[in-house]
Amino acid sequence: MSSSQIKSIAFKLNGRLVQVEVQSRLNLADFLRQQCHLTGTHVGCEHGVCGACTVLVEGRAVRSCLMLAVQVDQKAVTTVEGITPEKGLSILQESFWSEHGLQCGFCTPGVLISLTQLLKDNANPSSDEIRDVLSGHLCRCTGYQNIVRACSVAAKRLRDEANQVAHMAKPGINHGG
Repeated sequence: MSSSQIKSIAFKLNGRLVQVEVQSRLNLADFLRQQCHLTGTHVGCEHGVCGACTVLVEGRAVRSCLMLAVQVDQKAVTTVEGITPEKGLSILQESFWSEHGLQCGFCTPGVLISLTQLLKDNANPSSDEIRDVLSGHLCRCTGYQNIVRACSVAAKRLRDEANQVAHMAKPGINHGG
């Protein structure tokens, strides 16, 4: 392989700086799975239709099967592994578990990524707004109702948590300490 087919890139992956050489025609999904060993990003259709390969690039949901790895140079990439706290699960992941928002789990990482962006952009999404995001994902196991409910539950928990933090930050309030 000629040196013109190999490119050096530097980017943030789940908050950590990565500097690596990649083949210029390698798609991001294959790069994440094969070279970074982050197998939470699934490859389904390889045409950007199913949504299983969705990751965040600069905070926006993108289909990693349609993006070349070299395109993330100097950008921030977040995979499903990156939205998971070191211990436990994120609020959205906990809601998926408690509300039975997944079955086989193949589509789940991509759905979680897209809903993570939605909840960041909109603290109180309607069912229709959640369904609109889900329209970019194919799930053969569920009817999406539990996924919509899980996202709504997560949104409420996130709002409640933000309200509690805001309340604790108000001056002059005795916080029991």
